[in-house]
Amino acid sequence: MRRPVSIRAQNTHAMHPRFLLLAAALVASPAFPQATPAPLAKPLADIALHPEREASAQAVALNESRIAAEIAASILALPVEVGQTIASGTVLARLDCRDHELALARARAAHDAARSRLALSDQQLRRARELGSQGFFSKEALDARATELDVVRADTAQAQAQLATAERAVGKCVVRAPFRAIVRQRLANVGELAAAGTPLVALADADRVEVAAQVQLGDRDSLARAEEVRFVGDGGTRRLRLTRVSPAIDPQARTVEARLVFADKPAPPGAAGRIVWRDLRPYLPAEILVRRGGRLGVFLEEAGVARFHALPQAQEGRPALAELPAAARIFVSGQLGLKDGQRIAGSSP
Repeated sequence: MRRPVSIRAQNTHAMHPRFLLLAAALVASPAFPQATPAPLAKPLADIALHPEREASAQAVALNESRIAAEIAASILALPVEVGQTIASGTVLARLDCRDHELALARARAAHDAARSRLALSDQQLRRARELGSQGFFSKEALDARATELDVVRADTAQAQAQLATAERAVGKCVVRAPFRAIVRQRLANVGELAAAGTPLVALADADRVEVAAQVQLGDRDSLARAEEVRFVGDGGTRRLRLTRVSPAIDPQARTVEARLVFADKPAPPGAAGRIVWRDLRPYLPAEILVRRGGRLGVFLEEAGVARFHALPQAQEGRPALAELPAAARIFVSGQLGLKDGQRIAGSSP
């Protein structure tokens, strides 16, 4: 036979969950306040953040040259190909030089003739002076011989200049690379007639390579003070050295251009990437910021008293720049309940 269960026992068991909910509500109510962390201050040097900054960048050759013909001639050869890395002095083009070689021969002959006339005129003047000293030559005749010598000397100088010009023209029949370079483009073809100034080959300087970076205005000063800057992009990571920052501001992007050089082997011209550096200025973690009087800032410990220090550049949820001494003590816990001027007992660790 089943034993009867009392109504009192049933009610007691039924009320257990209600008692549990009531107890939980009482614990969570203001009558049972939660424990708040005690105010704790630490030196700025111990809590400061130094965020990493970056800016888009590209490796650029200081010399992007279009090498042109300096004389009018037919192109006989272009012995370089696109993509080659060539040494300084490498032959880029050979031009038909026959006409200029003939002009050089004429100039050389004219120069030789002028030198012969000069020698003869000088000999005649010396002989005339000898005869003049003996009374066989008038002063007017001597003056005429001296003038003739001056004219022949001028003709010889002109012939010398024409010879040098012809020699330079022949030297321009072979076009050479002015620096170690990468061949970007062949701009002419064999058999074409090149006029003076016709581009033949486009070159990019392989040694003088800089990094051009577009830096936000707010990051300009931190880049200037950075201890180490790196280029991260095509070809891996390379160390850089800042050389200059342009004072001109891009009106659309509101950036300034920084130029940097590679500390070691440069990246190839055209390599794209970014420059990366660490900001040496101290920033405070966003979680220790508090708002007082509509301003964001932090509480400082000054002789056992909490003092609110506003940070004008602070933004909600972001680390804030702190222009404070490294030894300044900043409250990192319990700061939400602090008031400006509140005396703190045992705030330091």
